[in-house]
Amino acid sequence: MGLTTLKRRAEFLRVRGGPRWGTPALVVEAKPRAGGDAEAGGEAPGARLGFTVSKKVGRAVVRNRIRRRLKAAARELMALAHPGVDYVIIARPAAVDRPYAELKADLAQALARVHRAAEARRLR
Repeated sequence: MGLTTLKRRAEFLRVRGGPRWGTPALVVEAKPRAGGDAEAGGEAPGARLGFTVSKKVGRAVVRNRIRRRLKAAARELMALAHPGVDYVIIARPAAVDRPYAELKADLAQALARVHRAAEARRLR
């Protein structure tokens, strides 16, 4: 199963302001898409992910390696993602040396906490 990814800057910026949770290796931001967005663009109604690895993390080879590792972890954890929600995963410098199992655990924890924060926001 492939990932549906965010491509345009506007999509990344739209996710800002939603619930977010950080771990030592990454930060996850999430925001539900508006009901008409998925149908208007002809996109699948599933979750979409965006990956950000800044130059602060390392040179191009390091950034690409981290992005590949994050994508692999996200592919394995897609069952935790809610349909109709956009996620942005931001790598932190600790992601460079983090073992894959811990990186995956960080992502799972962040997804769970973001969903919990979103639920708490809706109940207010």
